[in-house]
Amino acid sequence: MWVGYGQSLTGDSVEYAPYQSAAARFPDVPREDFQKAVQYFSGAERFQAAEAVFQLIAPVPGYAWLLWLYRHLPGFAAITEFFYAFVAAHRNAGYRVTRLLWGKSVERPSYRIASSTFARAIALIYVIAFASFGRQIRGLIGAQGILPVGEFLAVVRQQFGPSAFWQAPTLFWWTQSEFGLLTIAWGGAVVAAVAAIGRPHTSGQKAAYVLIFIYYLSLVTGGQIFMGYQWDFLLLEAGFLVIFLKPVLTRVWLFQWLLFRLLFESGAVKLLSHDMSWRNLTALAYHYTTQPLPTPLAWYMYQLPLWFQKISTLFTFAVELVLPFLIFGPRRLKQVAALGIVILETLILLTGNYTFFNLLTIALCVFLLDDRLLARFEYKPRSPRLAARAPRRPLRTNPYVSAVLIVFVLIVSLTQLANMFGFPPPEILRSAIARTSPFGLVNEYGLFASMTTTRPEISIEGSRDGADWAPYVFRYKPGPPNRAPGWVAPAQPRLDWQMWFAALGNYRENPWLIRFMQRLLEGSVPVLDLIEENPFGSQPPKYIRAMVYDYRFTNFDERRQTGNWWKRELKGEYFPPVSLRPRQ
Repeated sequence: MWVGYGQSLTGDSVEYAPYQSAAARFPDVPREDFQKAVQYFSGAERFQAAEAVFQLIAPVPGYAWLLWLYRHLPGFAAITEFFYAFVAAHRNAGYRVTRLLWGKSVERPSYRIASSTFARAIALIYVIAFASFGRQIRGLIGAQGILPVGEFLAVVRQQFGPSAFWQAPTLFWWTQSEFGLLTIAWGGAVVAAVAAIGRPHTSGQKAAYVLIFIYYLSLVTGGQIFMGYQWDFLLLEAGFLVIFLKPVLTRVWLFQWLLFRLLFESGAVKLLSHDMSWRNLTALAYHYTTQPLPTPLAWYMYQLPLWFQKISTLFTFAVELVLPFLIFGPRRLKQVAALGIVILETLILLTGNYTFFNLLTIALCVFLLDDRLLARFEYKPRSPRLAARAPRRPLRTNPYVSAVLIVFVLIVSLTQLANMFGFPPPEILRSAIARTSPFGLVNEYGLFASMTTTRPEISIEGSRDGADWAPYVFRYKPGPPNRAPGWVAPAQPRLDWQMWFAALGNYRENPWLIRFMQRLLEGSVPVLDLIEENPFGSQPPKYIRAMVYDYRFTNFDERRQTGNWWKRELKGEYFPPVSLRPRQ
């Protein structure tokens, strides 16, 4: 099996022969040496065992480093020779293990199908992200929105002066009109749609991805608190890497490393936070009811017994802390990792509205599946003319670009990992990395480091007389107790999400909420378009306030008796009644 793998690497440049015939050609080499280990002859030189393997594959691009380590790294030669001798002494067991981990044959993995699939998948995810924010952009950061982007950039310019752009990289420095906002949001969606149907890895598609990255970075920066979610930065990082994507191992490895970090960091932060609900495995007993925007299925998951919730938490830890290491293993272990990750992400997708996050994570798993597997599902044209089309020229890959990318990503990401585990980097390195952070090229991840065990919900209420109050009803966040949780993913109602975070603190920690209430008093149409029910029509209220309730899912009996999905209890005042100052 491994001989076939060597032949796939070296091609016709090396002649392979069984030891019976090779021994006759080299009579001065003891026959026992041929039986004991592989022999490699290069001119007058002879190499055997592990050294022979490294000499054999050294001319193959991407493999010379193994021979360098063998010759220069103390202990490496001894360790590799030991393992080679051990495997050679247990060939039958080694064969069975190889079959288990690689399949019927060992081949150099290729990722042509995976790379093409991901190139289109991320374009479609971009379409979703742009379109979702485009529908909300006027109410969130428009001139009459909650946090106008023009005001934000004016503050940044005042604070940072000439370096303002590098602190807040966005095209909105040059256009802040409503037309400009909509053009960048919906223009990004159009370009992404074109990239999705374009031929992968062409210069045209890569140019489209450069433009898409610039557009989405502009939205993430200009969107301020409404665009600061981890999946926005995950999309930026994956979108940056896809500009350089080619079906070669060095470029594919960058996406595998991104998937590893995403999962491992998400698991690590749960333990590093010392949150007891994660440590005693009860986190998911709270999660379904306290997560930002649950789905109807979350209500049913919440009813399951505690032992099931603990097993589910253990499964989450297994996927986030164990399976990531299989990403760098043999092909069958990669497939196991992909299956476990997809199962977890699908369960999250079905029980919570986490925008495009789960879809993007699942899309990254395609890099764990090689062409040998995916070819079974690849579309093959029935038309003889299409099937007989001339093969495309092989893609050229600049090894220096690959090296620069790998070094940059490793330096930044390993520094972030070290800092996460309590090993802060030197100040000069931290300062250098901080200069790249506004661009979202390499990021830290880790959702739900601490599990929320209660669900406070803010109710924004208006009044014309200060006595009778009526609530504004949001589209997706919990409101009327009899309204079922909704389905909205892969879109993201950014205001509803931000209201969940605001409820975990107070209004002083969320100044944007005060601006939101001001816009309601002003009757801002773009802001009112973000909510489902405005009880005051075209005439805004005179007063506005915010109350806070504690929400919990009902159980089967309570829902059967009342028809309610939620039960709530008034906890008090979140923001006191206010009104606009009279105009002079």
